[in-house]
Amino acid sequence: QVQVVESGGGLVQPGGSLRLSCAVSGDIHSVYLMAWYRQYPGRAPQDQRERIASITSGGRTDYVDSVKGRFTISRDNSNNTIFLDMTRLKPEDTNVYLCTARAMVAPAMSANWYWGQGTQVSVSS
Repeated sequence: QVQVVESGGGLVQPGGSLRLSCAVSGDIHSVYLMAWYRQYPGRAPQDQRERIASITSGGRTDYVDSVKGRFTISRDNSNNTIFLDMTRLKPEDTNVYLCTARAMVAPAMSANWYWGQGTQVSVSS
């Protein structure tokens, strides 16, 4: 079994900052790519989740244009944890933030994607 647990969401004023955390635990052999998504229920099914930031086990990062320069993803490989430092938050950043990890599970040694339940971020004055 693999657990993915996000934390750190909350209510913040426009222009403010928040730090999200995501920890992966369980019968893990290796964790590869980890990423943060936002979800948009009103969109077509294939577009309902948007990857906003990702990080490889080697530390290579990637961001969607809307968060570049404002959000920073980082990783602690020793604890299978990633972070999302969000600054200059805007009302349009309001969403549920989901964490996902591609992990190889022991003893089956198969790699799959695992998802957390999400953490709510609300940006409002």
